[in-house]
Amino acid sequence: MSVPATPVEPRPAASVVIVRDSAHGAPEPIEVWMIRRKKTMKFLGGYYAFPGGRVDAADGAPDAVACVRGLDVAAAAAIFPGHDALPALAFWVTAVRELLEESGVLLACDGAGRVVDPREPRVGARADAARQALVGHGADFGALLGEAGWRCDLRPLRYLSHFVTPKTSPIRFTARFFLCRLPPGQVPRLYTEETWEGFWIHPGDGYRRFLADEMAMAEPAEYGLAYIAQFRSVDELWAACDDNREKFTGIVDRIEFQFWTDFDWKAGRWNR
Repeated sequence: MSVPATPVEPRPAASVVIVRDSAHGAPEPIEVWMIRRKKTMKFLGGYYAFPGGRVDAADGAPDAVACVRGLDVAAAAAIFPGHDALPALAFWVTAVRELLEESGVLLACDGAGRVVDPREPRVGARADAARQALVGHGADFGALLGEAGWRCDLRPLRYLSHFVTPKTSPIRFTARFFLCRLPPGQVPRLYTEETWEGFWIHPGDGYRRFLADEMAMAEPAEYGLAYIAQFRSVDELWAACDDNREKFTGIVDRIEFQFWTDFDWKAGRWNR
């Protein structure tokens, strides 16, 4: 694949790293939810990753950013700057929306801050209907929340990292990654619009499988697993990330064109 003469402008995106404590006696104390992208995907098909996607314009609209709980526009902007006219809080909204779209996990509360529990039949049915409207019809997430009387609950999220796709890629993202504690009673689900696997994995095991060429990953997943593997519990990990400061960022994505010249971004492999 030829290197673009002019680098493509990276599109804003957000991804979510869902974590939970492992069962007693497990070989590692933390588990991470991972997905595998379908091989037919135009960008890194077949790669293992975390749930996420690009920021929609509606995610940064006034009604969407006003429909949140746990963080305001100024606080989000202080954590990391926006992208041109896009408010930083839009990335957080995207994280909540993509989490629902790709894993069925709902981060929502009512106007008083009470957590909305999808284990309640009517709440669960409404959440499923909202997901279908988002995936099938490109519905406005802020409008769906407003109709249900819900707010984006950002309290289970913490900012984690920032990665930009290398300049040689024909599809590029400037992606913000967030850590999410799995809400009580919720279980991520596999949806096959874009993915064909979804599973829990110990971060150390995932990182070792990456090094052994058993699981193809881009930098964000590789770095994320390696970072999380050093902690002894989700509580300890959460305490380290509770300041909402960036914990790591890409290195290879900042290397100049020569490094990526022989990488086929569509096939997801080196042509060497």
